[in-house]
Amino acid sequence: MSERRASIGARRNPDTEAAVLDAATALLEEKGIAGVTMEAVARRARAGKATLYRWWPTRGALLLAVYKRQKQITAYPDTGSLEGDAAALLDTLFAHWARPEGAVFRHIIAAAQGDDEVREALEIYRQDRLDSLGTIFARARARGEVSGAVPERDMARALMAMAWLHLLTDQLDADTGAMARALVRGWTR
Repeated sequence: MSERRASIGARRNPDTEAAVLDAATALLEEKGIAGVTMEAVARRARAGKATLYRWWPTRGALLLAVYKRQKQITAYPDTGSLEGDAAALLDTLFAHWARPEGAVFRHIIAAAQGDDEVREALEIYRQDRLDSLGTIFARARARGEVSGAVPERDMARALMAMAWLHLLTDQLDADTGAMARALVRGWTR
């Protein structure tokens, strides 16, 4: 049996973190989302379960960490208009979700329906994404495109809902320009 990876104290050991995320990714590919247990990941990564639970307190948090690592979308496009920003964002998301590794998010949403830990982790992620999405609506407000009638968070929620619906119904080839136009029509001046 191989030796367990060494701890470097309170800080995350980057090698161990990479090994854990690699192990979780491999298990996802081999066994599906049900095969990703903290025990299986710890064993595959040659890491202690205590380390996993310290860094990712739940299986759901670990699954979201795998997804975030694969996602690699770091900023929202700034096209100069809310409609353009919304369409570009949907294009970026749909392109990611259409790749094999992008399917992980669909599985996380499905798992959240029957797993409280995954649901809680997904809710934390969703709230973070809503906060982040607010930037495109704040830019639109600063450009004078939207009134104060609809809060930025509500606009972000509607855009997120539309994106997630298309992911869950496997309609990632939708016309994002038309979607964005329909979505922002009621918000713009």
